[in-house]
Amino acid sequence: MVQIKEFRIVMPMSLEEYQIAQMYMVMKMQQQSTNGDEGVEVLENRPFQDDVFGKGQYTSKVYRLQSKAPSWLTTIAPKDALVMQEEAWNAYPGCKTGFCINIYPSSVVCKWISYFSVIKCPYFTKFCLTIETVHRADNGTSENVHGLNEEQLAARQVEIIDIASAATDYWSYAIGTSSFDFSKFKSAKTGRGPLLDGWQDNCNPVMTAYKLVTVDAPYWGFGYRLEQALLAGERALFMESHRNCFGWIDEWFGMTMQQIRELEQQGDCLLNEKISKPILLTDAEDCEQSFSHNSERHVQQVVHT
Repeated sequence: MVQIKEFRIVMPMSLEEYQIAQMYMVMKMQQQSTNGDEGVEVLENRPFQDDVFGKGQYTSKVYRLQSKAPSWLTTIAPKDALVMQEEAWNAYPGCKTGFCINIYPSSVVCKWISYFSVIKCPYFTKFCLTIETVHRADNGTSENVHGLNEEQLAARQVEIIDIASAATDYWSYAIGTSSFDFSKFKSAKTGRGPLLDGWQDNCNPVMTAYKLVTVDAPYWGFGYRLEQALLAGERALFMESHRNCFGWIDEWFGMTMQQIRELEQQGDCLLNEKISKPILLTDAEDCEQSFSHNSERHVQQVVHT
């Protein structure tokens, strides 16, 4: 049975700020999750221009996340086969992302902002997953931003993700959980926070990421379980990444796109050094400290200019 679920993540920032926040968050989370055995390897990161997306940034990455798989899934595919390749065309607010998961082997093509995503698997030929994301300058009250028909709307479930929530489950443990307590949090640079009950209706600026996840795994015995696992995994990733976007606001606020791109290049080199050879824990800490130091230096330059 096809599962259609729309996640709405309200954020206390503008659309322009969110672009910087998201890029910074991706870089930092990749650094934290990468070591000699698992993590992210950047194959390519370059500007692009075409008739469909206009100007933007193209990236090609490989994700090695074997330990994140639940034990029941490894009975279908061995852990060392759970390697994901990603291609992304980021022309904010439009972004098209493609993945290839090496499960006998499978491929994933994801569409963000107003494009669609599709997963195809030669082994599970009927399996399909799509992700669509639309960003709006509102507090999550827009209906049918993805232009669904009546049948799709009837099947769609809607969940508003509150980044101030500290609830956890298996997938939040697997992906990682930040320690931010947004009921007490206050940004030193912007004065935003704390996020108390009903904050979505009272904050300014505000924006929402509308993420539509559609998954279909029509296989007897494990199909529904796989669908639910994927939905839960996506939800946990959306929650954690967006909590970090806001929690790290004093680290990225004030950065320019040029400064973010420079950090991105430095981060890509560090990632490839980590994933390509075994490293000591002290080496990983040094890399992260260097990354944090460079980000702080860029912010200080913005403040003093």
